[in-house]
Amino acid sequence: MSDGPLTGGTAGGARARPVGRTRPRPTRAISALSTGARRLVTTVLLVALIPVAAALLVAVTAVGAPVSLATRGPWRPTRMAAFLLVYLLADLGGLLAAAALFLRNPVAGPDARARRAADAFALLARLLPVLRRAAERLFRLEVETTPALPAPAPPPRGPLLVLVRHAGLGDSFLLLQILLTEAGLLPHTVLKGVLRADPCLDVLLGRVPHCFLPPEQGTAQDAIAELAAGLLPRDALVIFPEGGNFTPGRHHRAVARLRRLGQYRRAARAARLHYVLPPQEAGSLAALAAAPTADVVFVAHSGLDVIASPRAAWSFLPLRRPVRVHWWRVPAADIPAGDAARGEWLLRQWERMDRWTAEQAVAATPHV
Repeated sequence: MSDGPLTGGTAGGARARPVGRTRPRPTRAISALSTGARRLVTTVLLVALIPVAAALLVAVTAVGAPVSLATRGPWRPTRMAAFLLVYLLADLGGLLAAAALFLRNPVAGPDARARRAADAFALLARLLPVLRRAAERLFRLEVETTPALPAPAPPPRGPLLVLVRHAGLGDSFLLLQILLTEAGLLPHTVLKGVLRADPCLDVLLGRVPHCFLPPEQGTAQDAIAELAAGLLPRDALVIFPEGGNFTPGRHHRAVARLRRLGQYRRAARAARLHYVLPPQEAGSLAALAAAPTADVVFVAHSGLDVIASPRAAWSFLPLRRPVRVHWWRVPAADIPAGDAARGEWLLRQWERMDRWTAEQAVAATPHV
């Protein structure tokens, strides 16, 4: 096990990215029509919401200003409405930029797809810092990363599998920004399909290797394995093995599910996790099998986990303490062989994550 540079790794030669399984032409046509209709609807909604958000910002500021000025309050309604407006404007700006890039290079073919992917990563690298700077100003976001990322990042020598704790509002966006702009990696992300409702994210991730769950065809394990098999040296496959943000209710359901499956020993260990959910191992095991030379990076974080609901966001924004991110790296050679051994190993890493989170937790952090 290693806590060394994030961007180093197992040596591996570059290889061509797989373009994915070939689907029958009618299926591709139906999928394209469905995607086009979805993006049209979400884009119209985005454009309609921008003036609504602007009006909301003016209204809550005008109504709340006397009280906030008199009490030196935190201006929460104004901060939240301002961030919503910034988010929508950044989304629209990203869509317009993506359309301009497509019109500049509308031809098909592998070379064109590679250029579009590079342009999409570059555009994400410009958009995500905009959201982070807005969060820093409006919500007093501060991030402390241990061990510190090397600056500048050394040239990567192999792909990575990045397994991340999932807890709190915006943790996935923050992690992608750190990987892309600070670690110098190209994140290939496994995400919930509901995020397709964000039209900019839908378009840009559609141009880079990604996996929305559930997939349109096949199983989630197959989709993740295909994504992992195509990793190149600068790539990082990002997975959230818990499957959702931590809540005590989800934790109880996860333990109960393990008991129903007859996995009593694993259920007993999962019950002793107080701040994280037991990892759902199928996707991670599929990725490990498909990318046997990839090192694995585990990422724990605390500070955003107090924002477990809209009500909690109202109580805890702006943030009162830094968001702490802690990671460690396991070389491919140290990862055990076989699904059973790897499942046990993965649970041990999550137990380590739980211990670290417990050390950082404040009284308001959700836990069992």
